[in-house]
Amino acid sequence: METGFEGRVVLVTGAASGIGRATAEAFGARGARVACTDIRTDQLAETVGAIEKSGGEAMAMALDVADSAAATAAVERCAEQWGGLHILANVAGVLKLDHAHQLSDEDWNRVLGINLGGTFFMSRAAIPHLLEHAGCIVNVASLAGLKGQAYGAAYCASKAGVVALTRVMAVEYAARGLRVNCVCPGGVDTPLISGFTPPDDFDPELVNRLSLVPKMTAPAEVAESIVYLASPAAGSINGVALPIDFGTHAS
Repeated sequence: METGFEGRVVLVTGAASGIGRATAEAFGARGARVACTDIRTDQLAETVGAIEKSGGEAMAMALDVADSAAATAAVERCAEQWGGLHILANVAGVLKLDHAHQLSDEDWNRVLGINLGGTFFMSRAAIPHLLEHAGCIVNVASLAGLKGQAYGAAYCASKAGVVALTRVMAVEYAARGLRVNCVCPGGVDTPLISGFTPPDDFDPELVNRLSLVPKMTAPAEVAESIVYLASPAAGSINGVALPIDFGTHAS
């Protein structure tokens, strides 16, 4: 087993699949104790099982991050069981694409509530514990938080909000030893992408403009970036929105 996070307690949201699962497993492989949260409990158990099979320590907690009280309860349970919290990885998210003039209130509120609200609720609950250990937060934003994406009114707004929230917290708590960064992936080979349905009468060219190459990033690559930003090797990195997109942001 690789090492580097022994004695560290990490809480990962959205850990049932995709980037969240890859992140939880990456921290577990490096000796961290990993609290894995998601609303999909069956798949969450698979993540915990994989970490334990490789010799790591993990626990599962069912959690809807959009529920403020539940987010606080999950953080408190993790800190109580393992004596603190050192790293929070906010990965949970949903995707909904639609024409802006056809986007429903329900879809707008759901996307903003999970992607942005959930990131805030988890961070707010975790910060007092993280300050005790000079800890860090790594959020998963998106390339859609840096560039406009057609049909992504709710998704882009939520992820741009995550980028801004990351920078606000990074500045606010820098002097107290808490670092806050985020990653901004482009297309990632996850169920979130493979399961989405484009809106009616969408223009493929408007969607494809967000990719310079016909490739998808592997969840494990994003996870490794999250692990790096949470590591002592990144001790001077704070307030960064790191694109992982084959250079698309630069075009």
